[in-house]
Amino acid sequence: MKLHIDHQKKVPLHIQVEELMRKLIASPEFRNGEFLPKEVELANRLGVSRNTIRQATNKLEYEGLLLRKKGVGTKVAEKKPLSTGLDHWYSFTQEMRERGIQVENISIKAEYVKADEKILRFFNIREGKPVVKLAKLKGSAGDPIVYFESYFHPRIGVVPEDNFSKPLYTMLEDKFGVLVVRSNENISAALAGPMGKKLGISANDPILIRERFVYDPGNRPIEYNIGYYRADKFTYSIDIKKT
Repeated sequence: MKLHIDHQKKVPLHIQVEELMRKLIASPEFRNGEFLPKEVELANRLGVSRNTIRQATNKLEYEGLLLRKKGVGTKVAEKKPLSTGLDHWYSFTQEMRERGIQVENISIKAEYVKADEKILRFFNIREGKPVVKLAKLKGSAGDPIVYFESYFHPRIGVVPEDNFSKPLYTMLEDKFGVLVVRSNENISAALAGPMGKKLGISANDPILIRERFVYDPGNRPIEYNIGYYRADKFTYSIDIKKT
């Protein structure tokens, strides 16, 4: 790959270096753990100071993309599956943000649908009552990680036109004054089947299914949520203490 930045651009040099290094990280030459060019070599080839190089690499190291060892060099970090624990019931975006991982909405769709029997029982609403269904495909660096479907109790007032681009539970609290405090969850494993197409994997690849029943402080149902996670990009960790 050609190492080049534009010194005439208004974009700060360290930002240009960071963008260049992200391309290096993603390239076949380096993504399998090869060492990147040394700081002094990069600085000379790009015509910038070593501090500029260090400013970019510090950020990428903080994001977990690079590993640096004094006297040895800098290389691309091995990608590990994202993980969560039983004590994390809030939104996926917030879970990942705690770990310094940026996730994005690859696709979002909200619409009114007819609730199935499970949702009718959970929400305790009459048959035929429409509910809002939110479908989100979330990932990192363009790669899908999880596909979510959320259904909201009609009492809340959620409509398909609401802004679902922000973390879900933040939106519910800010716009509707709804505070979520508890969830019951069921976790299972299965083959991807038709879901594989959404997640960018084979139908025979394994996925993690996480079903969530969410409540407010009055123990009233708020949301029914089901998530389909790629097993190669996500693990569910459990920390059990003896009492």
